[in-house]
Amino acid sequence: MSDVLKFLQWRYATKKMDPSRVVPEEKIERILEAVRLTATSSGLQPYQVFLVTNPQVREQIRAVAWNQAQITDCSHLLVFAAWDDYTPERINQMFDYTNDVRGFRNEGWENYRQMLLNGYPPRGPEVNYQHAARQAYIGLGTALVAAAEEQVDCTPMEGFVPDQVDEILGLRAQGLRSVLLLPLGYRKADEDWLVELPKVRRPREQFVKEIR
Repeated sequence: MSDVLKFLQWRYATKKMDPSRVVPEEKIERILEAVRLTATSSGLQPYQVFLVTNPQVREQIRAVAWNQAQITDCSHLLVFAAWDDYTPERINQMFDYTNDVRGFRNEGWENYRQMLLNGYPPRGPEVNYQHAARQAYIGLGTALVAAAEEQVDCTPMEGFVPDQVDEILGLRAQGLRSVLLLPLGYRKADEDWLVELPKVRRPREQFVKEIR
């Protein structure tokens, strides 16, 4: 844990990335695997991660993301895209897959399936998308920690036009909506105004409230 805290102290939202440096594929794969293994509500994994390396596509995304240079200067760009709805088909697919992997059907698990089928789809697409998007944020948190452990710089971004990113990547046709961008790469320390500034977080006594 001491190493994790050290790496989290090291990381920051990188403002200038070095386009000449490429993150090794094995590091990218470990970061992606950490996201794949992270927690989601009911184990549904209601989002996907798009790994974008195509320069032309990244230029298009940058144009609808406040012209943030990290999108094109980074080594790899992750786009987190959430399900646009919880449909019976999607819920059943994940429950059936779980049964296949585990090799048995459990009555309690099947009862839980029915509870979700009865509760989620009737809520409507927008409520369900917002819930799925919050699961993508859990994945982002895991990606930040994993990238720090790999000593790969990253910059989480909400500053983009989701509808236009959806169009660029053809997400709506896949039943997905973009939520977050995460450029991964290496800092260009001599051109990044933030790199040497102290990390600022509220002190523990302001941040943690103990109820005994």
